[in-house]
Amino acid sequence: MAKLEDLKNRPLSGIKVVELATFVAAPAAARFLADHGADVIKVETLGGDGIRWAAEGEGRPVFKDDMSENLTFEIENGNKRSISLNLKNKDCFDVLLKLIAACDILITSWRPQALARMGLDYESLKVRFPKLIYATVTGFGEKGPDCDLPGYDFTAFWTRSGILGSLYEAGETPMNLIPSMGDRATGMSMAAGVLAALFNAQRTGRGEKISVSLMGTAIFMQGTMIQTAQYDLIEYPITKRQAPNPLMTCFKTRDDRWVQIALPIYNAMLPGFAKALGREEWLSDPRYNNFAALSEGTNRADMYNNVAARFAELTAAEVSALLSEADVAFAVAQVWKEVLQDAQAWANDCFFELEYKSGTRTAIRNPVQFAEAGLAPISKAPRLGEHTAEIMRECGVSAEKIAALAANQDIKI
Repeated sequence: MAKLEDLKNRPLSGIKVVELATFVAAPAAARFLADHGADVIKVETLGGDGIRWAAEGEGRPVFKDDMSENLTFEIENGNKRSISLNLKNKDCFDVLLKLIAACDILITSWRPQALARMGLDYESLKVRFPKLIYATVTGFGEKGPDCDLPGYDFTAFWTRSGILGSLYEAGETPMNLIPSMGDRATGMSMAAGVLAALFNAQRTGRGEKISVSLMGTAIFMQGTMIQTAQYDLIEYPITKRQAPNPLMTCFKTRDDRWVQIALPIYNAMLPGFAKALGREEWLSDPRYNNFAALSEGTNRADMYNNVAARFAELTAAEVSALLSEADVAFAVAQVWKEVLQDAQAWANDCFFELEYKSGTRTAIRNPVQFAEAGLAPISKAPRLGEHTAEIMRECGVSAEKIAALAANQDIKI
């Protein structure tokens, strides 16, 4: 396992980041910066980031109150330092201000009202720290009638944005959602904005505020479909048989696996697909051999049924062999346990291993890779307050003061 000092030759070495954030989205942005060399100080309350205690399915059932095995916390918080403060105590709050004064970037997910009450809003801080890059993430944005609503990815990203209400099989119930997917996409958007602002600050000496929302990120990611909804071409949700292009959906194989195919240019790609499946008759049938014909009567649904019937005759392995040979884009729908064993993912460094009391566990690596700098060394996420005393000493706080604050339970060390 790497140590934090192993990150000193990374592209962002020398950049200092203060993180006032909990759960996933903003910490994910800070983790990206940490992986590439930034010194990220995670400022936590005495209770710690709530996600430290949210991993009921991981280490806790085995080791009771020992939360050292927590991959849910690990993925957002490796390669960081943790300081745990009672910010209602003036001495502790002064430490936070010293950290902000010395940093390049402040990342936060606290609600705007709470930040304003403490004088930590952008308008207050930019007067004192004009070069500061200030990045904030919200559920629904900072303006408008719903800006103060609590926002999680289940509500702001998946649901309010139109994903949940559109992308399920018509006549069925909406899909099961998974936590953190929207948060991480939002965090990567924030990281991009932060780096652009940092580049400008280093050129001009002027700071910037970056605002990213879960809802706004989800709308951007669905841009193609949301924009084209203005033309009323098709009303979602739909069934697979109603899909505009029947060769852009998934089909069930004889052994009950689902295979997604992707042939976006129907007319050009149909020949190779039909030949691979041994169904050349589709190429001479005017109902199916051109995209325009699919809009007539039941042709689109019939073509879906034709493909579905052929897939039902084959196993997933047989489909994979035929389509691979024909150079047709497809993928078998894997479940998460299969992804953990995916040779292609391992070959491309999507994963790395961590050692815990329960044994070796697979963890997820950030997807952005550098050829010259190489893969980021990984240090485990810090325990709550692990670096409190160290960071306070860096801020000029005496050993006596640190001891007094610890004795009074205003800091966790």
